[in-house]
Amino acid sequence: MAQEVFWRSKSLEDMTSDEWESLCDGCALCCLHKIEDEDTHEVFYTSVVCHLLDLETRRCTQYDKRCSLVPSCVKLRPEDVKEFHWLPRTCAYRLVHEGKDLPEWHPLISGRAESVAEADASVLSWYEVKDNEISEDDFVDYVIE
Repeated sequence: MAQEVFWRSKSLEDMTSDEWESLCDGCALCCLHKIEDEDTHEVFYTSVVCHLLDLETRRCTQYDKRCSLVPSCVKLRPEDVKEFHWLPRTCAYRLVHEGKDLPEWHPLISGRAESVAEADASVLSWYEVKDNEISEDDFVDYVIE
């Protein structure tokens, strides 16, 4: 009998750090700046991406120091995922938390990191400008409809 995959057999809190990190599909959608409506708490994604993002690899160039270099960067932790209503609907952390399966293009399923971009499920489908190229006051002009 085949062994159950870790994301179906473990809670997020029970995963090892390697398992936790491997859940990240590398879409980098979390690197898009978001604007939250102060009254409704609704979150709107923009097409403005963090300046630390390497668009070729879709990975942070300063991953270990990202939260100190970008104070608004949020470090996802297993115990906090239920509070991150802003995570994309396709985010593996959100999907596992909600008891859903990973999409077929997820690298843990496909075996290929490129499958995320090939499925148009990455930041490359939305990115227009890096945050160091415009004023933060202009982010609202880049809200994704």
